Amino acid sequence: MTASASPSLRWGILGPGGIAHAFTRDIRLAGREVVAVGSRDRDKAAAFAEQYAIPRVHGSYEELVADPEVDIVYIATPHPFHHAQALLALNAGKHVLVEKPFTLTAAEAAEVRDVAAERGLLAMEAMWTRYLPHMARIREIIAAGTLGEVRAVMADHTQLLPSDPTHRLNALELGGGALLDLGVYPVSFAWDILGEPISIAASGRLGETGADTEVATIMVHPSGAVSTSLSASRASGPNVAHIIGTEGRIDIDRVWYNATSFRVIGPDGTVIEEYRSEISGRGMQFQALAAEAYIADGTLDSALLPIDETVAIMETLDEIRGLIGVRYPSEEED
Repeated sequence: MTASASPSLRWGILGPGGIAHAFTRDIRLAGREVVAVGSRDRDKAAAFAEQYAIPRVHGSYEELVADPEVDIVYIATPHPFHHAQALLALNAGKHVLVEKPFTLTAAEAAEVRDVAAERGLLAMEAMWTRYLPHMARIREIIAAGTLGEVRAVMADHTQLLPSDPTHRLNALELGGGALLDLGVYPVSFAWDILGEPISIAASGRLGETGADTEVATIMVHPSGAVSTSLSASRASGPNVAHIIGTEGRIDIDRVWYNATSFRVIGPDGTVIEEYRSEISGRGMQFQALAAEAYIADGTLDSALLPIDETVAIMETLDEIRGLIGVRYPSEEED
């Protein structure tokens, strides 16, 4: 069954923050049904519900996951809360689509995976880039051998974000830092194209709070191909990506992790193919459509980003954090 052919599930939004607005707008464009929103601040939930004509408002996460009208919960709160909230929803019998990073650590991700399996439910990471049409076309090009042997992948995710030490992005207790907010995109991208790394090197700079502000990685993958990434929260870079093979390369334009354009270029500089994304909205609906399809066909796992891969990517992020010296307060308590 294709995603578009799947019956619509009833979505509940857990945490009506900025990313939840983008997600809700996009799945509404795709004709999907959002029936409830929950927040610890009922007024905030009510304002969100009014904006999107959502019929049911809940003043706690417990009320939201207990709502019998909700089939699947989109979790859009800060990183450290994903683990507990995913377990809350799963134990209430709800499928979950959890914003990236999936959890704070690999151990937390593995527990969510295991509970979902025990309950017979979908737990899926909202790495929405993987589901975008331009990424689907890129995979087809690589599979067809157009690039020859892929030798390298390069990507950056660099933004000028608030430097206020009290801001969530810089607070270690909230999982702040460039790696989990930004670096998760290029790291997951390298996994997607080249597979699990067999070696990882990383360097970074820490800010006033101990959260990482810049992180660079070099990873070697099973074929011998190399990937490099740069994530930064104190400066805005090109935000482009490249896939380089022996017979050609793909240059993905700014902003590569959004719906964008790319070119396939031969060794002599000839443009072999040019692709331009033409979609409605930002593109966050494609992951939701995929989630509904996986539930409808009973696979209960993502074909593009299996839950085991999500856990393994969290292990990679854990290793990178260890290399640059970032440890969260919750880990000190373990």
